[in-house]
Amino acid sequence: MLDPALKAELLRSLGRLVKGLSALFWGLPLALLICVKTATSDWLKPLGIAPPLLANGLLFYGLWQLSHFQKQERVWNHALDRAKLLCIANIGLSPFVFWWNQVPQVPLFSLALGLLTLSSLLFLFNLNHVLQRLTAMLPDETLRHETNFFTSLNLYLLLALVALAAVLLTLEQINSLPVILIDFLKAFELVRQWVFVFLLLLPLAMTMTLIWKIKEAILTSAFEDRPPDHAAS
Repeated sequence: MLDPALKAELLRSLGRLVKGLSALFWGLPLALLICVKTATSDWLKPLGIAPPLLANGLLFYGLWQLSHFQKQERVWNHALDRAKLLCIANIGLSPFVFWWNQVPQVPLFSLALGLLTLSSLLFLFNLNHVLQRLTAMLPDETLRHETNFFTSLNLYLLLALVALAAVLLTLEQINSLPVILIDFLKAFELVRQWVFVFLLLLPLAMTMTLIWKIKEAILTSAFEDRPPDHAAS
């Protein structure tokens, strides 16, 4: 049996861990929806830069809550620190979503929006790594293997998305292309939006599912009085 003081401290850290996972679960779709709506419509115009700032701030709050769990584990904390740095970058770039909507012809605003998109993809990439490190400290072996499989799949999908975007941007800068390649690009233009949506929403949905399952596993472990291991992988 654990010492009552140690048990109370562990339960507090588990409570913060669950709060952080909940914030991430709701913050991910909110950040995507709000940033897209702010950039493409006037739906949130009266609120100015506040909606994208708050949405990305919710993600940082979630990571901050997670950082109270297993503070002594260096690998876990390094993964969290990388994700938090990218989240801070997203918060700093998020006002440009609103400004680009108002003045899209300004090159600086377009550049900042592109950087925000890249930073957001890297954040999702690193968040999956955070989930891997978290499940490595939990006693559920099945959840650990499931998380490793789906986070690896998510990473490949995100890499494919970044690679595809880089190839298309490169080809658009070339003036003379073979006819067959030009025809392919014209045909791909009809489905490009759906391909990008698929490559983004699928890993996002799988990440949210993993977050929910990890949160439920932690709650079950706490109620069954079986706290997670202190050993990191």
